[in-house]
Amino acid sequence: MTIPVIPLTTAYPDTKVKVVSLTGGRGFQQHLIDMGMSVGSVIEVIKPGSPGPFLIAAGETRLAVGAGMAKRIMVSLVEEGEKKNDFE
Repeated sequence: MTIPVIPLTTAYPDTKVKVVSLTGGRGFQQHLIDMGMSVGSVIEVIKPGSPGPFLIAAGETRLAVGAGMAKRIMVSLVEEGEKKNDFE
């Protein structure tokens, strides 16, 4: 079964998702990597961005991501029992 890939903007609050791709230029991708988010990272949506920024947790880090950035972060739902981090 294939897990659907969705933009972060459509993820529900309190949902853990895995970053599948960053659909932006190198500067955009590097900015997210500098903030601690890269392809393969598991993040949790704390608050959807309507209105305001999306609040997400990437490990112990909390980030505010605007809607323009959030729609370019493609994610998939984390399945039960799936390894959440490389160090688990």
